[in-house]
Amino acid sequence: MGIVVRAAALAAFVIAVAARQASAQAGGKPNIVLILADDLGWGEIGANGGSIPTPHIDSLARGGVRFTAGYVSAPVCSPTRAGLLTGRYQQRFGHEFNPVSGDETFTLAASERTLAERLKAAGYATGLVGKWHLGVVPGTRPTDRGFGEFFGFLSGARPYQGNPQVLGQRLFRDAAPVKLEGYLTDALAREACGFIDRHASHPFFLYFAPNAVHAPMEAPRRYRERFLDMEDPRRRTFAGMLAALDDAVGQILQRLRDRGLDRNTLVVFLSDNGGPTGLTTSGNGPLRGVKGQVWEGGIRVPFLMQWTGRIPAGRVFDHPVISLDLAPTAMAAAGAPIPSEQTDGVDLVPFLTGARAGPPHERLYWRYGSHRAVRSGLLKLVRIGSEKPLLFDLATDIGEQKDLSAELPARTAELEAALDAWSAGLARPRWTPQRRSRAGF
Repeated sequence: MGIVVRAAALAAFVIAVAARQASAQAGGKPNIVLILADDLGWGEIGANGGSIPTPHIDSLARGGVRFTAGYVSAPVCSPTRAGLLTGRYQQRFGHEFNPVSGDETFTLAASERTLAERLKAAGYATGLVGKWHLGVVPGTRPTDRGFGEFFGFLSGARPYQGNPQVLGQRLFRDAAPVKLEGYLTDALAREACGFIDRHASHPFFLYFAPNAVHAPMEAPRRYRERFLDMEDPRRRTFAGMLAALDDAVGQILQRLRDRGLDRNTLVVFLSDNGGPTGLTTSGNGPLRGVKGQVWEGGIRVPFLMQWTGRIPAGRVFDHPVISLDLAPTAMAAAGAPIPSEQTDGVDLVPFLTGARAGPPHERLYWRYGSHRAVRSGLLKLVRIGSEKPLLFDLATDIGEQKDLSAELPARTAELEAALDAWSAGLARPRWTPQRRSRAGF
């Protein structure tokens, strides 16, 4: 009987602590959890019609908003992260490409303030768990750019098991190298939950950026065995990697619920670019193109947002939005909005609650070397190098197959002129494109 009494007392204590933490945060600044998957194609989550079960990721769509036209500002990893954390087109400060493979001197421009720096100044605890890809050497790392805590790796890719000694692939806790125990996605999920535990009584910003489902193709047997019906071993491994990612998201969401924080936390899920289908099987559904291209398959990504009690649940939002919107959205939620002249993104919440009508953006732009595009309403113009511009109506041609430039010459000229004017105001790239390696981009 004594054991039962002690167990009941412990359970009551845990509930009381969670209640106090929830009460302390209730009505205050919301927590912000930004989840950035890696190389996850638009068509791979269940909410977008994917065949691999992703129940935890999909729960964000049921409990919040699914953006059908959610974009990132680049078709590859590092530039997207630079834009995401600053709220600015990364080409404005020369971060147009992934760094050259092996270059450990590159960094996010010192002129730019990150979302972590801004939220830290607003009183938030800040932590990054996962992939950084914005600087390797001391002075350029997450703890130098606003993150109070860091657990992860610094470069663009690393194995999911083992402990490589290449600097960018080594696992760090803040500035100290640590050894990976087990499967990396599992370890990152544990660290994310630990961060929530440590800061449950104080507003926090958790940037969870696992390298799943980026190459190399590695998944534990327990995950691969969920998909024995898949004949293609690569697809089976990919499914296992995605299942591990989904479980990690589920653990984070459950920890928020356990701590009584789920109603005071803004959660966003997206991918850093489209899927590199030929490399990993990560698929983009009906979209044309893959990672590394400005076709829809390279830049339109899974994009979900949940803020229980503030954003309507189960909403589908069809107007175009972009990853640049997330920094100003988070800062507005924190009560410290970014001045409009310092960001290209906008606060999305008023558009989701009905406080503001219409589309958040008149136009969205992309430049990745000689590959350029602009979207205005339902029309998208794509120009590759010196080839003639192509115009598509994404309402009827999401796969970008029917060129309308000859039928709509005035709109084509208008959008091409807007694209050129935008591009002329950008900085020159600070380095040349990275060559593709065995690990992918």
